[in-house]
Amino acid sequence: MLRTLFSPRLIGLHLLTIGVLIAFILLGRWQLGVFQDSGKPHAATDPAPVAVDGLAKVGAGFESAAVGRKVTAQGVYDEARQLLVADRRPSVDTPGGNVARDEGFWVLTPLRLADGTLMPVVRGWVASAGDAGAAVPAGNVNVSGRLRPPQGTDSVQRRAEGLPAGQVQTVSTGELINLWKGEKVRNGFVVAQPASGSLAPVTVSPPIVGGTFTWRNAAYAANWWIFAGFAVFMWFHFVRDAVRGDRGRARQSPEMVLEG
Repeated sequence: MLRTLFSPRLIGLHLLTIGVLIAFILLGRWQLGVFQDSGKPHAATDPAPVAVDGLAKVGAGFESAAVGRKVTAQGVYDEARQLLVADRRPSVDTPGGNVARDEGFWVLTPLRLADGTLMPVVRGWVASAGDAGAAVPAGNVNVSGRLRPPQGTDSVQRRAEGLPAGQVQTVSTGELINLWKGEKVRNGFVVAQPASGSLAPVTVSPPIVGGTFTWRNAAYAANWWIFAGFAVFMWFHFVRDAVRGDRGRARQSPEMVLEG
């Protein structure tokens, strides 16, 4: 049997089967990887900028499709209501609120739109509260940037840490309504791009959408692995037939010698 298994013709079959198995298994893994990647969140097509008042409403919920959208706004900054958001790095995607106090501040200034409503705008980032770069531009301004949803209210932590007047821990629409009493505040906030004046820019990611699994690729992966199993099945049958044939010839050989 060993002589049959390691005969030149079966060695070639073994090598061919091993090559086919490796190829089919790798092809299956590749298709499975495509399937898994299809379900991962990814950057959406970045639409053209739209007016902020079409996405950020007063007293209405914030739609997930508006997160990260490019927006434009025209109005006048209300310097008297400017706030600093404490414990922030120059990136919206970097968590804040639980880091060292020397991380810096977002400069949050409400922009009064033509209809009198206030749109919170993060104009940029400063390393210290007394940075002169926080000066507010005067007169009518055009602001472009990306829209972000409101952050969670953290008034309890703010009071516990004793933040100075004019500072907040998060950009929370609910908290801003309490601080800017008597004003209609639009939901969410705009991260200005480019930053205002000499302020450092605050980076923000484009819209992110959830992936949709392409089950077709999962089926392709299964097909390749089924082919691999079929290759093993065929290899087994070829080897079995070869072994049976050699055994049959071995049994017939003595009889042929006697007859001779």
